[in-house]
Amino acid sequence: MAFTRATGKHRRPSRMHRTTARAAGVAALTTTTGVVGTLAASPALASEAPAPEDTGLTPVVTIGAGIAEKIGAQAAAQKQAAEQKQAAEAARKQAAERAKKEREAKERAAREAERRRLNTFVSPISGSYVSTGYRSGGSLWSSGSHTGIDFHAASGATVHAVGAGTVVQAGWGGAYGNQVVIRMADGMYTQYGHLSSIGVSVGQTVVPGQRIGLSGATGNVTGAHLHFEARTTPDYGSDVDPVGYLRGHGVNI
Repeated sequence: MAFTRATGKHRRPSRMHRTTARAAGVAALTTTTGVVGTLAASPALASEAPAPEDTGLTPVVTIGAGIAEKIGAQAAAQKQAAEQKQAAEAARKQAAERAKKEREAKERAAREAERRRLNTFVSPISGSYVSTGYRSGGSLWSSGSHTGIDFHAASGATVHAVGAGTVVQAGWGGAYGNQVVIRMADGMYTQYGHLSSIGVSVGQTVVPGQRIGLSGATGNVTGAHLHFEARTTPDYGSDVDPVGYLRGHGVNI
């Protein structure tokens, strides 16, 4: 027996036609009411729409959130590490600056102490006294008067440089016997005569209190002592008052 396809108004709508009509209905309803959520309750639409968990979107979102959290944690850790590094560097710089300032202060103090030491004058013979004064007269001196002062001292007493300077003469000095002449830092000259021995050489720099020889009785003397002069030049005849010179530099004799 032969069958004929229904045509005209009795033809059954195709699946595509039904889906299109249904979508058109949704669009119309959305346009008029603005409500889409109520359509989801429709059994017909719900049966044809795939479930959200079947789309694969939920796992992807979950993994993405985990990666984001890890990235955020790493970024926070890196930021914290950078801040700690900056803080440590700042602390290191501060410590280095403090150490530098302390070192500079110590160096300044040391330089100042050395400056004071070099500018300090001492007596040429410790614990001694002047036995013959400056410009004392008598036949013992060819010039008719004493050009320096004599310090009481037994032979072999230590003779000190009275201040900082450079040795310009060291050796035999005629009537002065063994002598040392020092150009002082202030431009003056000091002379030490009648030494039994000499402990420095020409060109050598000396500091206050440094041993330069031993007292004695060489040259034109009547006994052991130290002859001391202050001069404006290294030579005989340029003498000034040695007591005034030493006292001007803080030596009380």
